[in-house]
Amino acid sequence: MPDYGLDLEFGIFPSPDATRHHEVLELAQLADVVGLDHVSIQDHPYQAAHLDTWTLLSAIGARTSQIRLSTNVANLPLRPPVVLAKAAASLDVLTGGRVELGLGAGAFWDGIEAAGGGRKSPRESVDALVEAITVIRSFWAGEPGRFEGEHYSARGLRPGPAPAHDIPIWLGAYKPRMIRITGQLANGWVPSMGYADPPALPDLNARLDEAAVAAGRVPQDIRRIYNIFGTFGTGSGLFAGTVNDWAEQLTDLAVGVGMSAFIVGANDPDFVARFAAEVVPLTRELVAAEREGGTSEKRSVVDDSGPTETIETVAAVDSSQFTAAQLAIPAHLVEVHDYLRSELDQVRDIVRQVREGQTSVGQARSVINTMTIRQNNWTLGAYCESYCRIVTGHHTNEDRGMFPHLLRADPSLEPVVSKLEDDHEVIAGLLDALDRALVALVGDPGYGSDGQRALDALSDAVDQLAESLLAHLSYEEEALHDPLAIHGFG
Repeated sequence: MPDYGLDLEFGIFPSPDATRHHEVLELAQLADVVGLDHVSIQDHPYQAAHLDTWTLLSAIGARTSQIRLSTNVANLPLRPPVVLAKAAASLDVLTGGRVELGLGAGAFWDGIEAAGGGRKSPRESVDALVEAITVIRSFWAGEPGRFEGEHYSARGLRPGPAPAHDIPIWLGAYKPRMIRITGQLANGWVPSMGYADPPALPDLNARLDEAAVAAGRVPQDIRRIYNIFGTFGTGSGLFAGTVNDWAEQLTDLAVGVGMSAFIVGANDPDFVARFAAEVVPLTRELVAAEREGGTSEKRSVVDDSGPTETIETVAAVDSSQFTAAQLAIPAHLVEVHDYLRSELDQVRDIVRQVREGQTSVGQARSVINTMTIRQNNWTLGAYCESYCRIVTGHHTNEDRGMFPHLLRADPSLEPVVSKLEDDHEVIAGLLDALDRALVALVGDPGYGSDGQRALDALSDAVDQLAESLLAHLSYEEEALHDPLAIHGFG
C-alpha cells in the first residue's frame, strides 16, 4: 500500500474511569506538556464506570493548551446530531479550535436501548449516520435548518455557534458499506487493533481509496488514525518490545500501510512520557528516512529495556553531538517558553485595554487567572516541575522533579538550579504585585489622580514582570539545553 505522505501525529487513548478522574486529567495534561497531538476518549454512556465523554473532554480542554481533543468514537444513537454538533462547536470555540469529532454508527445495542437510544438494524444505523453527518456539517456551516430525513430532522433550526475551525469528522468503520461511506464523506478513518489488526489494514485501505476516488476525492483527503495498544518489554510481538521495536513497527504501518496517526491506549504516566520522549521522535526519523529514499546511516540507540541495538535511522540533523530525540527535549522546552511568552503578550494587551477603558478590571483578572502561565507561577521551571510530578503520579514526590533529577545526574549544575529557583521566588512576588495592582485599581478605577496612579502602578507591575520573566526564560533555555538533551526531564 502507498504512503500517503501526511505528517505523523501521535496521541493517547486513556480509559475514562470515574474512580481515577484525577489521574485521567493529569495524564491528559502530561500528554499536552510532552508534545503529543491528541487525547481521544471513548464514548459509552451506558457504561457505569465511565465519566461522560463530553464533560471529560471539556475538563481536559480547560487544563491543556495545545493538544487536540476527540471522541473515539461518539455514540451517535445516544447523541442527537444537532446536540452533538453544538457540543463539538462549543468546545472548539472554548479551546481555540482543538476539537476533532469521531463518530460511530452504534454498537452494544443492549446498552444503547437500556439508555433510551432505541435499537436499530445495521442498515438503519448506517443510514442514520449518513443523515447525521449532513446535519452536523450544515449546523457548523451556519446553514438554516432545512434537512428532513428518515431518522433525523433539523427543519427550522437556527444553528450556532460556528466552530473555531473546520472540525474534521472521523469514522470508526470496518464493514464494506461503512468503509465506502468513510471514503465518500469522512476526513479520517479510525480503526482499532483487535478489530482490524495490521494484516487486515491493506485490504481495508484499498477499499477506502476506491471509495474516495469514486466520490471524486483523493486518498490523501482521508487521514488514517490507528488505535494501538501495547507495552514496553522484550517480546517479539507487535508493540511488545523495545523502543526501537515500537518505532520500526510504527514506521512499517506509516510507510507500508498508510497509517499516519497513532493513538495509544495508555493509563500509566511513565509509559506516556517514554512514548513521547523516545518512540515518537525515533519514529519520525525513521519515516523521514524512508520518505527520503532510504538515505540513512547506522546509529546506536540505547534502550534501557534491553541491550544496545544498531538500527537504520535518518542522518543526523546537524553536526551536533545530540540525536534528534535528544534535541526534541530542550526544543519542547522552547515551545513551552514561546507559549508562555505569547501569554505575556496577552497580559500586556489586557492591561492596555484596561487603561483605554475597553475592558474592566474584573474581566482582566478573570482572563489572567485562566492562563497557563498564571496557573504555573509564571515560570517554565514550575511548569516543568509540575510535568515531572505528573509523570511520577505523585505530586508530593519532589525528589523526582526536574531540578532534583538534573542535580543527581550532574551536581555541577547546582549554581544554575539555585539561580532558577531564586528566579521562581522573584517572579512569584512580581505576580503577586501585579495582582495587588489590579486589586488597587478596583478601589478607584476612574481617571482621577488616584485612578491614574493605580493605572500607572499596574503598567509598572506588568513591565517589571515581563523584564524578569523574559530574562529568566532565556537563561533557562540556554543553561539547560545541553543538560536536558543529555539527561532528559527525569
